[in-house]
Amino acid sequence: MTVTEAEVIDALRPVQDPELHRSIVDLGMVRSTAIDGGHVEVGIDLTIAGCPLRAEIQRSVTDAVGHLDGVNLVTIEFGVMTDEQRAAVREMLHGDPAASAGSQPSHGHAEGRAIPFAQAGNRTRVMLIASGKGGVGKSSVTANLGIALAQRGHKVAVVDADVWGFSIPRMLGVDQPPTLIDDMIVPPETHGVRCISMGFFAKEDQPVIWRGPMLHKALEQFLTDVYWDEPDFLLIDLPPGTGDISLSLAQFLPTSEAFVVTTPNPAAQTVAQRSAFMFDQVNIKVTGVIENMSWFTGDDGTRYHLFGAGGGADLAEKLDVDLIGQIPMTMALREGSDQGRPVVAEDPDDAASVVFAEMAEWIDAHKPSKRTHPELKIN
Repeated sequence: MTVTEAEVIDALRPVQDPELHRSIVDLGMVRSTAIDGGHVEVGIDLTIAGCPLRAEIQRSVTDAVGHLDGVNLVTIEFGVMTDEQRAAVREMLHGDPAASAGSQPSHGHAEGRAIPFAQAGNRTRVMLIASGKGGVGKSSVTANLGIALAQRGHKVAVVDADVWGFSIPRMLGVDQPPTLIDDMIVPPETHGVRCISMGFFAKEDQPVIWRGPMLHKALEQFLTDVYWDEPDFLLIDLPPGTGDISLSLAQFLPTSEAFVVTTPNPAAQTVAQRSAFMFDQVNIKVTGVIENMSWFTGDDGTRYHLFGAGGGADLAEKLDVDLIGQIPMTMALREGSDQGRPVVAEDPDDAASVVFAEMAEWIDAHKPSKRTHPELKIN
């Protein structure tokens, strides 16, 4: 019994491009099929030359076609899409960038392009992860909380908006750069989390010496030129403090919510409070407080509060929001952040991982009410 071309195409339809999460048939990647008895040869056009996930596509195509009755050999001939084909893929997934040209910067808009996360009907929940000062573990919280949400079955994306102190790619263990398809940036994905960061465009030891307008433009590109594929959650790792980036994001994403990260000591809590008050000034709702480095548990089972106690609870009380989690200091958390092996992914039973899982559950259970696009209150 000889398989038909229609059967081969039907078998390939569930096979998805691992970066774009769309059928390779719908994307136009299946160039040809040739059938010679039990031998099926499939022509596949990759979106870019040197596609890092070529081997994964080869396995998926071989497996899908090889399971058809009558097929005993599958071979694949790889090619590369033309510029016109890539443009068609970009327009299918990301729209025409010229379609919204001419708009002026405003709530939910960048210069000439609409911010997808601020548009009516968009279902993505945008969470700004903020702190008043550096060194409180905000980026580690962002990375691990993102993975914890992904483990609950959500599509999760992370924007590393700390353009001076970018660290999200290293903490997530991302080992490949973004892919560029006809000016559409496809972010890499690991542990179920997609991310974009200045770390992909600057060397680890290269300082980013930018002022407001350039920062504004970089954030615009992170939000509009990246193919995010409508995630359930978009976590944005803000730089510490209350500067240009926080103000730009309040303008771009007026219906987002903020989570403030602090440590237990009073000094950190006081500075974090200023960050929270900044969000009030720009009409961004603070949803919860996260206390990091809450304690260290010794071998004898005793909790040692190395940075004091009570800062997170005090801040939550002052802001009239919940303290959604107290993250203990563990060796697995610290080493995982340094080595690109996030503790939530590598050691789900670690005490810190348990708290991240509980926070993700809390976030799932406390969906914010729908909000309109309020005006900024900046004088």
